[in-house]
Amino acid sequence: MSKEKVLIANRGEIAIRIMQACNHLGIDFVCVYTRNDEKSLHVSLARQKGEKNVLRISSYTDPNEIFSVADYTGCTAIHPGYGFFSENFRFARRAELRTAPLIFIGPRWEVIRDLGSKINTKHIAKSLNIPVIPGSDSPIYSEEEAEQIAIELFCLQKQAGIEIPSILIKASAGGGGMGIEEVNNLDTFRRAYRRIQNYARRQFGDEGVLIEQCVSDYHHLEVQILCSQHHEIVHFGTRNCTIQSAGRQKRVEIAPGFDPDIFEYTFDAREVLNKIVNYSIKLAKHVNYDSVGTWEWIITRDGNPYLMEVNTRIQVENEISARISRIKGHNPYPNLIKEQIRVAFGDRLGYTQDDITFEGTSIELRIVAEDTQRNFRPWVGKITRFEMPDFPFSRVYTHVPGDKSYKIPAEFDPNLALAIIWGKDTEEAKSHSKKFLENVNIEGEDGIFVNNPYLYKKIDEVLRF
Repeated sequence: MSKEKVLIANRGEIAIRIMQACNHLGIDFVCVYTRNDEKSLHVSLARQKGEKNVLRISSYTDPNEIFSVADYTGCTAIHPGYGFFSENFRFARRAELRTAPLIFIGPRWEVIRDLGSKINTKHIAKSLNIPVIPGSDSPIYSEEEAEQIAIELFCLQKQAGIEIPSILIKASAGGGGMGIEEVNNLDTFRRAYRRIQNYARRQFGDEGVLIEQCVSDYHHLEVQILCSQHHEIVHFGTRNCTIQSAGRQKRVEIAPGFDPDIFEYTFDAREVLNKIVNYSIKLAKHVNYDSVGTWEWIITRDGNPYLMEVNTRIQVENEISARISRIKGHNPYPNLIKEQIRVAFGDRLGYTQDDITFEGTSIELRIVAEDTQRNFRPWVGKITRFEMPDFPFSRVYTHVPGDKSYKIPAEFDPNLALAIIWGKDTEEAKSHSKKFLENVNIEGEDGIFVNNPYLYKKIDEVLRF
């Protein structure tokens, strides 16, 4: 594996985490950056390894430029991180089938294609008797057809005694909370449908739309799966990602997904967690999954699980699942990005589910420059002071240099840092999270807005239904 060279086709903290994983594996790497990321920490860290390990490009989303860099630098693989090309099956297919093939560090392109569509995932899940949210099960391109499905869903909700029925209009090729609009009555349906269809056409090149019943009063849970090319499947438990911004962007995540030891639920929480893990593994086996992946679930107040989608990539919050996991009792805990790279190069896992145990609770805090009082409006400006505390129970990932001022690029989400906190139980993890936030010091020009107070307040809400 040491002869391999990985092109890290991403930026910021995820680029740094991929660098660290490559270093642990003894694999050489190349980083890319754009003009606006010149001062990013991922660039300076790559330069420490040598100028040949970092190249400037015009865009992170130009596939021709990415492949040209890979060829120029002699890379044998591409790690897409998350976002950008991470769930683009055409990019993954091109990497594999080009004259100078590259290993795409992720699932096979056929799997990305099949699970990248919410509608196709729904089809597969239903064929396996895995519960999915009521709604359309094929792409909708006709406004009249979409409206008829909406009428049926509104009627079903009224018959079920739901006082304020609502539906969701989703871009079928979307993800990450983008391209979704909620509608509460038929009078506004057509306008909303057209907005989402236009958005889907612009962003994904596919104007297919999914119409679903809007499930309210639920928790958003995830199952972390890892599979190899040798038909090995393990999971690293569950996590709860219910605390999100107004735009459905996650802000506080916690693993495991429920804690019946300290919270009362109206259902058997352990049974529900086992169900979604088993359902997720069932689907992974069916499609012969062969990388890291996340199965996303909605759990209603009465304990009914519904599969929402599968994310065929590493996720931002992967480390809280790893943080509570032990392989054969070993500490430190596993690095899932490292595992993702290993299996992409054909390695066996070297362990089974019986070798994985769980210990404690882990919380991720997403520190973002945003005004939470104004609908999470992004703040873009210059950071003049950036100090993250260093505790035994915490780990921080950030692309913001702590020893100099840093101008937040307007082209990207103003994410500043991820804090991974661990405690021997949920109460200790919450206490540690508050202590961490109390010691964060971020200052900037012209009245900087950072979401620390919002995160601090929301810590007490994690896992509560």
